Amino acid sequence: MVSEPGGRRPLVSAVEAVSAGIAGAALAWLFVAALRWVPAAVAGVAAVAAGLNGAISGAKGIYQWRRPRGWVCWGLDSTWGLISVAGGVVLHLVNAFYPSSYLDGMSRRTNRHVYEAGFTFRSRFAITFGNVVSAAGGDIGLRGDSPQVMRRRRLIDVHEEAHVFQNRSFGPLYVLGYGAWLLLAGAAGLVVGLVLDRSNWRSVVETFAYYDNPFEYWAYRKDRYWPPHGAHPRFVWKPGDRRQPVEDP
Repeated sequence: MVSEPGGRRPLVSAVEAVSAGIAGAALAWLFVAALRWVPAAVAGVAAVAAGLNGAISGAKGIYQWRRPRGWVCWGLDSTWGLISVAGGVVLHLVNAFYPSSYLDGMSRRTNRHVYEAGFTFRSRFAITFGNVVSAAGGDIGLRGDSPQVMRRRRLIDVHEEAHVFQNRSFGPLYVLGYGAWLLLAGAAGLVVGLVLDRSNWRSVVETFAYYDNPFEYWAYRKDRYWPPHGAHPRFVWKPGDRRQPVEDP
């Protein structure tokens, strides 16, 4: 029987995918159904999203089943963190059109998926939905051992991993909080930029909406990359750490 990359046999991957998919769907259904104020149709949608996440993640072998942490991550991905995880399922589908971008070595048994290329909202910036990191390599890539590549790999292991943790910890509060800050702080930044720095108002808006977002601040500080190079120096949160001598994520 032909083995997959990493030494896994197709039958083993299939069994894990089916098991994690069915169990994830059942867990999501029970979780949402317990919220009696939520329509039954929502429980069905949740079950589909959790089932797909379990099937894909099982096939790729990302969860650390031999450790309690892996079971906790799977359970949270199937329940409390499911909204963003559903976005990660969509990312899987979109990134299927980016050949050879999935990095098995940075994904297997790490409780996350990493795509070296893939969809992103902005060039050079990785994005994370649920347990899926997309466009992780930016314009540098994640292969090799150059200082730039090693810095980029640290970005994934620290900064983007922080977002995966935030989603599992705060669940819908993370999604709603991030989105609300993006909109409200962005609007405030637009007013401040047009009044105080009209020539550079876009940077002011980006700093208010993105860099000063508490979830991003947390991730950048954890990665010891604060203040980021692209943030407006007048409006970025203080204090700062020593900046790494490479480009921003």
